[in-house]
Amino acid sequence: MKNIAILGSTGSIGTNTLRVIHSRPRDFRVIALSSYSNMHLLARQIKLFQPKIISVSDEHCIKKLRQLVNLSGIKVYTQDKGLEFIAKHKQVQTLVVATAGIVSLLPTIRAIEHGKTIALANKEPLVMAGDILMKIVRKNKGRIIPVDSEHSAIFQCLHNEQKESFRRIYLTGTGGPFHNYAKKDLKKVNLKMALNHPKWKMGKKITIDSATLMNKGLELIEARWLFDVRPEMIEIVIHPEALIHSMVEFCDRSILAQLGVTDMRLPIQYALDYPLRCANKLKSPDFFGLKSVTFFKPDLNKFPCLAIAKKAAILGGSAGCVMNAANEIAVEAFLKEEISFLEIPDVISRVLEKHKFVKHPNLDKIFSLDKWARREAGLLCYQL
Repeated sequence: MKNIAILGSTGSIGTNTLRVIHSRPRDFRVIALSSYSNMHLLARQIKLFQPKIISVSDEHCIKKLRQLVNLSGIKVYTQDKGLEFIAKHKQVQTLVVATAGIVSLLPTIRAIEHGKTIALANKEPLVMAGDILMKIVRKNKGRIIPVDSEHSAIFQCLHNEQKESFRRIYLTGTGGPFHNYAKKDLKKVNLKMALNHPKWKMGKKITIDSATLMNKGLELIEARWLFDVRPEMIEIVIHPEALIHSMVEFCDRSILAQLGVTDMRLPIQYALDYPLRCANKLKSPDFFGLKSVTFFKPDLNKFPCLAIAKKAAILGGSAGCVMNAANEIAVEAFLKEEISFLEIPDVISRVLEKHKFVKHPNLDKIFSLDKWARREAGLLCYQL
């Protein structure tokens, strides 16, 4: 039986992880859960899974949680200490990192330093500090198993393959709700339209990132560090049917692809069970029901966020951190309907142009640049 902790248990990845665990009570045990503010859902999770440790955002949430569920025998922490305490806890074997934003970076590092297996669903640690993080992984002989469907697919395709034998990664994406739009029509995009993803049911922030194709850009940077490849070796492929989750081309020009239904429980289960594969009751792809399987090149002129991310991936250094922070603030402003859809990339590019590039930032510099970029992006959103 594996002992699991989940950072971000009330989000989309967290709830799907608990669905996998609930279906196999003999294989997994929940040691710890964290949630930022959804105390009603967290209370239900506590009743069902009986964790030993809980982390929430602040004392107000603890007070609210106590009104909803009996917390006797459970250690309860606030976010500033709780996430790192969970990450280092001796009973935790696998840490599922499904929180949003920069808050996941230090807990991920602490978990690696303490010998935990990381099931990583959060993009920020690798986007912001991929060089630093992967050096810590190598130093501690750590293991990161990606949970994103695309990175899980690549990870599976590369299993037992020599690094020297592969020549290209094809990172697929549906293209979001607007891949068939003309550029002029993107001026008409509103919040409701952008939140209507054609395939995946996700949180609001990642759904907007999928609509701008920034999500593919973040995944490109993540893949660059996770699989130790040059950004030029990663090709983004728009694949609306979402049957193929990603592909790897090898030196002999053969290509391995990982296929499956669009259900996040598949990559989650793979990460929890690794290196084993275990049966489940999920559906298989219906090949005979497919009308077509199509592939397109992304239009960087129509989706400048992807072009920005590609440039940041090549630059490395502080570019990923600043881009990520500016994007978070711009998306937040769009979700509040304070800026337009097309103003998101404008904010990001202007913040990137203004920042003083650092080739090899340390963690302190990463955190200071993150704060600076958020402040600058916030000011730009206010002025637009």
